[in-house]
Amino acid sequence: MLVVAALIVLILAMLGTQRLTGYTVLPDRFVVGLRPPPKKFPVLPASRPTGIAINSIDLDAPVHDVGIAPDGTIGVPDAGRAQEAGWYDQGPTPGQYGPAVIVGHVDTRTGPAVFHELKSLRNGNRIEVRRADGSVAVFEVDSVHRYDKDQLPVDEVFGDFSRPRLRLITCGGRWVGGETGYADNVVVYASLVTARNA
Repeated sequence: MLVVAALIVLILAMLGTQRLTGYTVLPDRFVVGLRPPPKKFPVLPASRPTGIAINSIDLDAPVHDVGIAPDGTIGVPDAGRAQEAGWYDQGPTPGQYGPAVIVGHVDTRTGPAVFHELKSLRNGNRIEVRRADGSVAVFEVDSVHRYDKDQLPVDEVFGDFSRPRLRLITCGGRWVGGETGYADNVVVYASLVTARNA
């Protein structure tokens, strides 16, 4: 009985340490029922995106569909539509469960393109995606990462179906020319936080 009482006191002390410091000292199985539930979020029916706006980088652009390129990668808008973004139409629409993917050029031979300033986004910035059904899906930036094009983490970018997500993808890093263009991809990770009528 004394051992059980001592164990309870120890667990309570560890929980107190965790609440004060934020540092987890107990195995997950002890605290799984004590953590706050995840923040609620909406889930929207399918509706293709028609526009994207990001006030923090002064972006407001139309969105059209893109599919799969001949080399098996996601297609991108052609050079004549460099000021438009392209939604990958083989994935979820923005607001559905899973990662909706929107791609765009960073620049052209004549100047900046639609996603030129994506690298400037910061956690908490809002992204608004207008949809064909008249709704606006509002996402909040979780993180921005730059990856070598040969090391894009496919599961992280395309495989998270835990809630409605958004991925914005463009080029970045140094210019290497040829078919590669820029050496890296810039990926913005965002989560749906609310929705409203346009």
